[in-house]
Amino acid sequence: MANGMGTLYIASSGLRNSQNALNTTANNLANVDTEGYVRQQVLFSDKEYNTFGTAAVSKQQAGLGLDIGDVVHARDYFLDKAYRAESGRQAFYESCFTAVDEIQTYFQEMEGKTFQSALEDFKKAFQELAKDPSDSVRQNLVVQKAGLFLSRSQSVYEGLKSYQSNINTKVSQDSIDKINKLGHKIHELNQQISKIEAGGIETAMDLRDERDLALDQLGALAKISYKEDYKGVVTVKLEDEYFVDELHTYEIGKKTDKLTGFITPYWPQLSDTDRDIYVNVFDFNVDISTALNSDVGELKALIMSRGDHWADYSDIEGKGEQEYLDTTNLSVIIDMQAKLDQMVHNMITAINDQLCPNVTGPVGVTYQDANGNTVNLSDAKVLDTENCARGSDGELPPRELFVRAGIERYTEVTGSDGKTYYVYNEEDTSDTSYMYSLTSCGVNEELKKIETLFPHLKQNGEVDQQLGERLEALWNKDLVGLDPTDPDECNIEEYYQKMIGGLATVGNVYQKKAEDLAGSVLTIENNRQQVIGVSSDEELQNMIKFQNAYNASSRFMTVISDMIEHIVTRLGNG
Repeated sequence: MANGMGTLYIASSGLRNSQNALNTTANNLANVDTEGYVRQQVLFSDKEYNTFGTAAVSKQQAGLGLDIGDVVHARDYFLDKAYRAESGRQAFYESCFTAVDEIQTYFQEMEGKTFQSALEDFKKAFQELAKDPSDSVRQNLVVQKAGLFLSRSQSVYEGLKSYQSNINTKVSQDSIDKINKLGHKIHELNQQISKIEAGGIETAMDLRDERDLALDQLGALAKISYKEDYKGVVTVKLEDEYFVDELHTYEIGKKTDKLTGFITPYWPQLSDTDRDIYVNVFDFNVDISTALNSDVGELKALIMSRGDHWADYSDIEGKGEQEYLDTTNLSVIIDMQAKLDQMVHNMITAINDQLCPNVTGPVGVTYQDANGNTVNLSDAKVLDTENCARGSDGELPPRELFVRAGIERYTEVTGSDGKTYYVYNEEDTSDTSYMYSLTSCGVNEELKKIETLFPHLKQNGEVDQQLGERLEALWNKDLVGLDPTDPDECNIEEYYQKMIGGLATVGNVYQKKAEDLAGSVLTIENNRQQVIGVSSDEELQNMIKFQNAYNASSRFMTVISDMIEHIVTRLGNG
C-alpha cells in the first residue's frame, strides 16, 4: 500500500512539472514577437532516490519522481557586447550619411530647378553684357540674374541653417532626453532586480529582459561600457564617464548657445557652471576612427554633423590644413556652408573689383578718419578714379553690383593734398554686416530701379567695351582654392563641381560604411537570436514533447489509482 501511494507522488511530479514546462513553452510562443524577450528553456532533473535494499554490487534504489532543475534564461555576453558596439557604430555612420543626403537635396533641387542652373544663367548674362555693355536690356539681365543667383544661394544657405535647427531638436529631444530616460530606467530596474534576487532563489527574468533591451537602445545612441556585480546591478559608463551606478543616474545636461540655440551635451557633475567650465560629453579633439573607438553613437554623429555655429567663408579663409580638418571639416554642414559662402564671396568681390577697382593710396598723403585720427593713404585702398567705369549719371564712386548690409563700399575723404579720395572699407570678419557674405549681402537697390546706373562708360563718356570682356573673363579665371586640403585655385564652375563632387564622395564613404555595418549588425543579431530568440517550430516540438509526457504521467496515475481502488475494494469485500 505504501509503495502504491508513493507511486502516486511520482506520477504527480510528472504531471505537475510537465504542466509547468507546457506553461513555459506557451509563454515563449506568446512572446515570439515581443521586443527584447529572451526565451526560457526548461531543464528537468531527478528527485532524490529512495534506498530500499543493498546488493553485492550496488544499492537498490527507486526514483521519487521529477523536478524542474532550472529554467534557463540564456544570453551570450560577448554577442550582446558586440551587438551594442556595432549597432552604435552603424547608427553613427547612418546619421552622417543622412546629413550628407539631406544637404545634396538643397543643391540639386530648388523650386524645381537645380542650383547649378542659376549659376549658368548668371554666367550667360555676363556673356550677353560683353556684346554691348551700354545696352540697358543686357544690364537689366545682369542685375536680374545676380538677384536670382544670390537668392538661390541664400535659400540653400538658409536651408542648411534650418537643417541644423532640425538636427538640434533631434539632439535635444530624441537623443539626450532619451538617453537620460534610459539611464533612469536601467537604474530603477537595477533596484528591482537586486531586491528580487537578493534571496538567491528567484531570477527576475522579465526585468532583466527590459534592462537588456534598454542597454541595446542606449548602445545605439552613444558609446557605452557596462558590468554587472554580484547583486545583479549593472554599472554603465557612457563615453568613458559614469552614467549609471548602484546609487545614481548622472543625467546629461544641456548647454544652449545664446546666438544659435544649439545644444551641447555636458556632464553637470564634472562641470562648474558658475565659472563657465563645462565638461562636454564628446571630445572632438580625438580623431574619428574605428581604431580609436570614437565613431560610435547616433548622438555624436548628430552633433558632429550639425556643428556648433553658422559658418561663412572665414571658416576656411586663412586656415592651415590641420586647423581646417580639426574644425570646419569636422561638420559636413558647416563645411558646406563655408564653401558655398566662399564661392559666392569670391565671385561677388571679383565682380565688384572690376566695377569699382582699387589701388594703393598715394605715399605722403594723409586724411582724418571719423575718430579724428590721422591715417596714411598709403596704408589703405582707394578707388582708381582714372580707370573705373561710370554709370549713365557719371557719378563717383561707381555703383557696385553687390552691397553689404552694414557699410558702404567707400568712405569719401579729403586728403592732405586737398584732393578727394574714396577709401575702401575693408571687410571685418568679426562683424558679418561688414562682410561680402550670404548672411549680409544683397543686390544694389539703385541698379534694380535704374539699370543704366550700372558702370559701363569710360571717363571720356565712351562705352567701356573692355569692362564687359573682363567681367565675362571672370568665369574662366582662377579665383580661389576649394579648401586648405585642395588649395589649387580654380574658376567658379570648377569650384562648384569640386564642392559637390567632394560632398558626394563623403556621402558614398558614409553610405558604404553604414551598409557594411548594417550587415555586421544583422549577422550578430541573427547569432544572438539563436541563443535568446524564440523559434516557433522548436517551441511547438517542445509542446508536443511535454504534452506527451503529461499524458503519460496522467495515464500512469490512472493505472495506479485503479490498482489501489481494486486492492481497497477486494480488502473491503474480504
